[in-house]
Amino acid sequence: MFARILIANRGESAVRVIRACRELGVEPVAVYSDADAAALHVSLADRAVRLGPAPAADSYLAADAVLAAARETGAEAIHPGYGFLSENHDFAAACTAAGVAFIGPPADVIARMGSKIAARQLASQAGVPVVPGETSADQTDEGIAAAARRLGLPVLIKPSAGGGGIGMKRVREEPALLPAIAQSRREALASFGDGTLYVERLIDRPRHVEIQILADHHGHVIHLFERECSLQRRHQKVVEETPFPAATPALRARMGEAAVAVARAAGYRNAGTVEFLLEGSGDNARFYFLEMNTRLQVEHPITEQTTGVDLVAAQIRIAAGEPLPWSQPDVVPRGHAIEVRVYAEDPMHNDLPQAGPLLLYREPSMPGIRIDAGVTEGGEVSVHYDPMMAKLIAWAETRDAARRRAIEALRAYPILGIRTNIPFLIGLLEHPRVISGDIDTGFIDFERAALVAGLDVDPPAEVLAVAAQAAAVQGAQAAAGHGVGGHFSRTAADPWQSLRGWRAEPLPPVARTLSGPRGEPEPPHRAGVRGGDPGQARPTVTVVGNGIYRVSHGERHHLAWAAGPPSARWVYFDGRVYLVSATAPEDAPDRPAAHDDMALASPMPATVAAVKVAPGRLVVRGEVLIMLEAMKMELPIIAPRDGRVKSVACAPGELVQPGVPLVELE
Repeated sequence: MFARILIANRGESAVRVIRACRELGVEPVAVYSDADAAALHVSLADRAVRLGPAPAADSYLAADAVLAAARETGAEAIHPGYGFLSENHDFAAACTAAGVAFIGPPADVIARMGSKIAARQLASQAGVPVVPGETSADQTDEGIAAAARRLGLPVLIKPSAGGGGIGMKRVREEPALLPAIAQSRREALASFGDGTLYVERLIDRPRHVEIQILADHHGHVIHLFERECSLQRRHQKVVEETPFPAATPALRARMGEAAVAVARAAGYRNAGTVEFLLEGSGDNARFYFLEMNTRLQVEHPITEQTTGVDLVAAQIRIAAGEPLPWSQPDVVPRGHAIEVRVYAEDPMHNDLPQAGPLLLYREPSMPGIRIDAGVTEGGEVSVHYDPMMAKLIAWAETRDAARRRAIEALRAYPILGIRTNIPFLIGLLEHPRVISGDIDTGFIDFERAALVAGLDVDPPAEVLAVAAQAAAVQGAQAAAGHGVGGHFSRTAADPWQSLRGWRAEPLPPVARTLSGPRGEPEPPHRAGVRGGDPGQARPTVTVVGNGIYRVSHGERHHLAWAAGPPSARWVYFDGRVYLVSATAPEDAPDRPAAHDDMALASPMPATVAAVKVAPGRLVVRGEVLIMLEAMKMELPIIAPRDGRVKSVACAPGELVQPGVPLVELE
């Protein structure tokens, strides 16, 4: 076994490998870019080495820098995680040449299976069916078009290199053929540096099913059953589950045998995944080889949860030369597991990636729930990398129980400071077709409008009451001289840690005028009290912890979470994120200042709608200096006191990030 392993990745991928190293008694070494100097994986590792600037090309994709870090730390092996260099055959070969074990398949296998054309040929030679298609020797646009015509429309135009659906184009009619080929080639060249294309028959409404395999250096190859990955958008997976709901024992056995045959034909070693498209259902369903991923997949935890096999530990043991401790009959799956990918993105705006600080991040702790995450509260989602923050994995004895557990856990998974896809995931898991298992790879794209429409709602009364109570908490903290950020700090505002006096009773009522994303003011709410029309109860909100609130409204009781300043109060309630502005009446003595210093910044990523001042201008307290727009609401940057504008560092239409000064007063 290795004594020290360098993990050449970041985020959740690196964290997962670090934890496997700990369980094996191996010292983990992290690498990081400038953007990740304070990242979770850096703090969890025993040692960490800087690679370079934030862009991946200058850090995590810089093979020479990664190998230099291995030499510097004396690492005996490099685990590439999943992504970045994990499927780079040149890097794998360089590791071998440097005398460092690459935890993955041999370089020649990565090269062979990394070409979709070569992989199709190998699978066909191994007796595994492939999607009918053609790779034309004539790689001109017209040559590819001729191949498509011979095959017959509709077809898929696909790049030979790369993955993730990049460059893949559906063509159903002749006029769209040549433009699709040209666009596919442009995207392939830009992303992979290889414009080689091939053509496949388009299978309507297929399911995407993959088989996990393990192969050691002693001739043993086994599969660990299947995962369904049909719930994807733009060819990128969103939800995965195992077992495949529509699989029969005979179909499962045939697909497993086919995956092992492909692995043996490739001379495969370590962990890998053989992916298939499935047409039809039952014992007579037809499956076709799609591709082989020569790395660990993001969705591997659901296989771990049902088989009890630690796949990352198995990878490390195989790379160290150990034989597989199981034969095929030893691996028996149990129960059902579902994984959802939690992204920093805005489903309401075409899944636009989000970036910014995590003002509040709390993982649910429930039976049957596992969270694999690469972020933590107080950290930041960077603009430089993939927006996936975490994966939530739910296990139960049955599929429906696992699905319900996943939904319940998502409702208790508050992430505040940025938009996430959690509300979208809840709606997806509650969709009748998902419940019944009647899905295919086009399901999300087809149902997207309906799924997203349900997310566009105004804040309910409970959310407004929580926002008002959060303002009261912040005001009380400010008066006491401790606590920041619109919710309890981890120490100073904790009554058990504070040296100041504390009494177990509600905060006094504080009036606030609240407005939601549409910018329409609501009547003043008093947190923690009842009011309004006689006989009609308003929500009652009680502080129960660090940023956590209990909301009672009639017979209903919920938990809610809040964070952020009054100008952009984030509230997580019943599986949804709301952004609420809260201002106090002008004559309220406890009115919190919009900002507490003279360099004024946006509280979140936003677009500059208007700049209302210029350098040299005298302004008064409360005057609007800059108007921002974000998440369907206006966010005013307000002068905290009288002064003169020293500088303005933004312009209308500009996208600004949180914490970056926009205007400075003197």
